[in-house]
Amino acid sequence: MSAGHQRPSDPSSARPRVSDVVSAYVGLMKPRIIELLLLTTVPMMFLAAQGVPGLWVVVATLVGGTLSAGSANALNCVFDADIDQQMRRTRRRPLPRHAVTTRAALVFGLVLGVVSTVWLGFLVNWLSAGLALAANVFYVVGYTMLLKRRTAQNVVWGGLAGCFPTLIGWTAVTGELAWAPVVMYAVVFFWTPPHTWALATRYREDYAQADVPMLPVIAPATVVGRKMLAYSYAMVATSLLLWPVAGTGWFYPVVAAVLGAAFLVEAHLFLSRAHTSNELTVLKPMRLFHWSNAYLALLFVAAAIDPFLR
Repeated sequence: MSAGHQRPSDPSSARPRVSDVVSAYVGLMKPRIIELLLLTTVPMMFLAAQGVPGLWVVVATLVGGTLSAGSANALNCVFDADIDQQMRRTRRRPLPRHAVTTRAALVFGLVLGVVSTVWLGFLVNWLSAGLALAANVFYVVGYTMLLKRRTAQNVVWGGLAGCFPTLIGWTAVTGELAWAPVVMYAVVFFWTPPHTWALATRYREDYAQADVPMLPVIAPATVVGRKMLAYSYAMVATSLLLWPVAGTGWFYPVVAAVLGAAFLVEAHLFLSRAHTSNELTVLKPMRLFHWSNAYLALLFVAAAIDPFLR
């Protein structure tokens, strides 16, 4: 068949399916990260209410928190698109796959940020809305744009943004700050470096290729292990402070002590393996990473359950 008689292509065949478009925008929000953030929000609401908080305030806070975190994550995807393109772990994200344009992702992230702030302000309270906005701005500007590519302390100070859900959950119920959510804020702050460095150890070649100075990229595994252990001890000690500060019953401190002891054992094992070898097969960093997820979830669930056992 000659070129002049070729059958015209069907325009609809190149049109993306609605489900693919929705999936791409959801992917920009990084739902797995949002799940972890909400896991620290809801238990603080139970602790603040000393029981079951109102259903509407929980729903409104979860929706607003999801939109706010999704905004920060989408904007992170925009500014980190070049890094995501180079790393095997992130190459399937929407922007590296060209499933969404950069402009569309930017607009999406900004709109989510505005909507989440207005939503939380009118339907929860303006203190919670302000805290969510502050976390969003700090994550995008402080961590993504200023710290991530410049210093190995990126996740230490950048992790401050991920601690805000503890404050948001508490203020959503009480309308004011207190020492109890500040203690749990500090727990998440000390938890972030060992959690993130364990994952960065697993993908250190990716970070090195993308020229991101994560600590496991620029320092030997023994140095990483010692720093992880130091933060782990600070995290466990801080977690026990909730007992006197919030006046919890016996359940929370017992669970916190057991979970903390298990976490410290795993951190010591990582350091011990690091003295033996720098190879991933020996270090087994994902063991500590997965346990860190379980630790944080169980600790906050214990804080939520404690008021019902007094």
